[in-house]
Amino acid sequence: MNTPPDHCVVHVVDDDAGLRRSLRFLLESVGWGVRLYVSAEEFLDKIAPPTQPCCLLLDIRMPSMSGLELQQVLRQRGLSIPILFMTGHADVSSAVQALKSGAADFIEKPFKDQVMLDAVAAAVRRSDEDLQDARRRAEAAGVLSSLSPREREVARLVALGQPNKLIAGTLGISEKTVHIHRQHVMDKVGLSSAAELARLMLRADPAGLD
Repeated sequence: MNTPPDHCVVHVVDDDAGLRRSLRFLLESVGWGVRLYVSAEEFLDKIAPPTQPCCLLLDIRMPSMSGLELQQVLRQRGLSIPILFMTGHADVSSAVQALKSGAADFIEKPFKDQVMLDAVAAAVRRSDEDLQDARRRAEAAGVLSSLSPREREVARLVALGQPNKLIAGTLGISEKTVHIHRQHVMDKVGLSSAAELARLMLRADPAGLD
């Protein structure tokens, strides 16, 4: 992974103090940053939208709020953190359901150290990729934000490969006006082709050209 381990954080949520301590020792022994939480509620009180690669090691069965309930709250809040569920044999079916709801993986207790380390490394790589994608989307959206509403309409149709004459008919404006808007769009976004514009718009919103 390109990101140095000390720039990554593994959040551990488990009500078992002994397991929290052993996980801290294991993860810190290979250079990961570790933060421990006694409960899902404590994690929710302290967590913020991630700005660095991270993952969440989460016990599936805890008093009060369960790991599955925490997963749903995070989804509702729009917090995208790869989750690795830690589960006993009796909870495997619940862990499979968690995977269907977007969890990165689940690990059965008792687990081997290397299995845990490999799973954490994969989850943090996924987080790093998600953060890079989010930054690229934000940058693309920032470039497109300079366009006026009419320029956005023209840009979308240009990106879809429509010629000026067809765009003019669709928008009810003259072909000359389309040409002017098209030129303004390309000047503002710093591009020279419809293909480049399409890539930019799809980067900002993968469904933007649907």
